[in-house]
Amino acid sequence: MDVSLADSLWVLLCAFLVFFMHAGFALLESGLCRRKNAVAVLMKNFGVVATASIAFFALGYGLMFGEGTLAGTGPFAPDDASAQVGSLPLLVHMFFQLVFAATACTIVSGAVAERSKLGPFLFFTAVATAFIYPLVGKAVWGGGLLALRGFADFAGSTAVHLVGGAMALAGAQVVGARKGKFDGAARPMRAHNLPLAALGVMVLWLGWFGFNGGSTLSASDPGAIAKIVLVTNLAAAAGFLAALAYTHRRTGVLDFSMALNGALAGLVSITAGCDQIAALPALAIGAVGAVLCVESVLLLERRKIDDPVGAVSVHGACGAFGTLAVGLVGSEGLFYGKGADQLLVQLLGVVSVAAFAYLSSLVVWKALATFVGVRVLESHEDEGLDLAECGAAAYGDELAGTSMG
Repeated sequence: MDVSLADSLWVLLCAFLVFFMHAGFALLESGLCRRKNAVAVLMKNFGVVATASIAFFALGYGLMFGEGTLAGTGPFAPDDASAQVGSLPLLVHMFFQLVFAATACTIVSGAVAERSKLGPFLFFTAVATAFIYPLVGKAVWGGGLLALRGFADFAGSTAVHLVGGAMALAGAQVVGARKGKFDGAARPMRAHNLPLAALGVMVLWLGWFGFNGGSTLSASDPGAIAKIVLVTNLAAAAGFLAALAYTHRRTGVLDFSMALNGALAGLVSITAGCDQIAALPALAIGAVGAVLCVESVLLLERRKIDDPVGAVSVHGACGAFGTLAVGLVGSEGLFYGKGADQLLVQLLGVVSVAAFAYLSSLVVWKALATFVGVRVLESHEDEGLDLAECGAAAYGDELAGTSMG
């Protein structure tokens, strides 16, 4: 088979898997939120895909991969079927990058769920996928400043997940906590449908094989792809079990929702170094990432920051940890006697990307809060956004006119 054709088919298949991860996010987020807001959560997830697709196509891709060091100069809105990026047609490369960009913004939707307005959220998504995410991507993957320093982030623990987590933190702080969440001690607002959430995580777990495996951008080395998929799976497995054991030790309860986030924490943590980290270190990274995720969730609650699905912890905290882990147990890391140079570069990347993504997002969120408002009416929040704003109930017309807690 022609090399270009094989590479294109592989990357497109992986792009389809990453696109399907949005179904996983939709199921996870709607399942972990209260049933009176399930339709509104689904609306945001579909809106992210639609908005990000247009914004990244129109501006983001050109800023991320065009000529230049800080920002690219195009192509914007590319449609040249004959153009190439290495062995890939440009449009194949663009679509693969597009689904990554949309993933970064989907992370934000979970953190601001159940109390944010749809319009301002979609406006933020457009800004994020047209400018914030692409400028980070330029630095990491587009030949920019971090790439020139040797920063290693194979599939996006920082470029996708830390960016999404930082943007989510800014959004959650500006929008504020759900009504009643922090009346005195933090009040649990239970997931309304754990089977949906579980299915969502399994879809995400599957999609991650495309997320990490497809980042080879080539089908020429099946052994390398198989190793990436292996360590990705091992990290997720270790993350699930570690989170389950750790929360049971702390609380005496087998917390399934925290274990689900533990699996995602393992996946996020291995993403930066899945091309160079061996199987045994991958198990350790998944387990440590899961414990870090649990502690991060509890820390945010103590700080009265409301994140209904744990997005900031899973993607932000574990994205940072996974990137730093490359400097520890990656092929150029301390564990292999290579010195601290790679770890220092990784630390520089984590700090600079987190600061840029958080501060730029904070400016956008605060501007939206000032000029148009980002929070729904209190009466709508009480009734539930499904009936109050969407005019639909997630589980049938028989629920119309009732209070759905």
